[in-house]
Amino acid sequence: MKLVTLFATCSAIALNISTHAAENAKAPYLSLKLEMEHSITKGNAFLTSTQNELGFWKNEEIPAYTALALTAARRSPNTANSEAAHLKKGYEWLVGTQHNDGGIYVKGLATYNTSCGLMALAASGDPAHKDPILKARKFLINLQQDWDLKGESDNPNDGGIGYGGSYPHSDMSNTYLAIEALKLTEPIAKDSGTRQPSLNWDAAIDFISRCQNLESTNDQPKSGNDGSFVYFPGNSKAGTEVDKEGRETLRGYGSMSYAGLLSLIYADLNENDPRVKAVKQWLDTNYTLAENPGLGQQGLYYYYQVMAKALTASGIDIIVTEDGQKHDWRKELAGQLLSTQKADGSWINENSRWWENEAELVTAYAVLTLEQIYYSIPH
Repeated sequence: MKLVTLFATCSAIALNISTHAAENAKAPYLSLKLEMEHSITKGNAFLTSTQNELGFWKNEEIPAYTALALTAARRSPNTANSEAAHLKKGYEWLVGTQHNDGGIYVKGLATYNTSCGLMALAASGDPAHKDPILKARKFLINLQQDWDLKGESDNPNDGGIGYGGSYPHSDMSNTYLAIEALKLTEPIAKDSGTRQPSLNWDAAIDFISRCQNLESTNDQPKSGNDGSFVYFPGNSKAGTEVDKEGRETLRGYGSMSYAGLLSLIYADLNENDPRVKAVKQWLDTNYTLAENPGLGQQGLYYYYQVMAKALTASGIDIIVTEDGQKHDWRKELAGQLLSTQKADGSWINENSRWWENEAELVTAYAVLTLEQIYYSIPH
């Protein structure tokens, strides 16, 4: 499976689009891109209006808010304000939260905050951020768990990455975010001119496999066999279910299944790998934008974002569901977001799980999702 570049540079849209729309097989996408550009601009304008005068967004103890807002601004196809003073202030504040150990955090959630911060620094394109990027990469790599310190995968959480601090386990969400941040900044590490640490990818794959409901590659108790992913070995935010054989198994859910797929791709497993094939089949069967499958409205916008990233990286254009229906996920997901944006440019989830009732967070998720779709449209 070839890893698709997540954020490629796109050509400008021709001004005479309406004249030639009927002659252009890609006209529906061109029209959609114009709508997305407008929506992205509105979303970023809302985020700009909510920035604290000190440079951070929403909560000064959670740098991830600031990192997500900065990344959304820097990835916008409308680059008129990409060097705006408020972004410079935001980056200065973000870099100011980096510790000597390389972590970008204030009090807790070290992995989540550092991963988001690292991706924001990469999005800046500023050569001055090279050293902070390398330090943050080293910090994340050092968070990869070997609970018994034996260099063996004798603990089901070995190879993964958790929240950091006192949390006694790794989890699929933090692992996927850390892996993504490391992959997106890998070229900077390779061009650094110095020897840089590397993630133990074999151990990471072992951990990711233990989070998948697939008996052939997961030896953990309560593992199902439908290809979906859970939060961490032995635990699912979606609870349990009884399979066809009457066994109680962990129930997989949408956001973690897309996170699992994306992680497998970043680990360079190809499309013929049974883990990749199994999760793709589950995601096709459970494709929906009405909810985060298995969790309803919980984490809906997180689900949208990781869906767009995983499907792009997989090179998937059309999803065919069990009823034979073909779904152009880009058009459908973009349409869903365009229809739910509020007049002030924001988005919000009425379900408060994982802070998704906070407009700053959800708006950043939505803008980043639209930007992912925008840059991934086939040429």
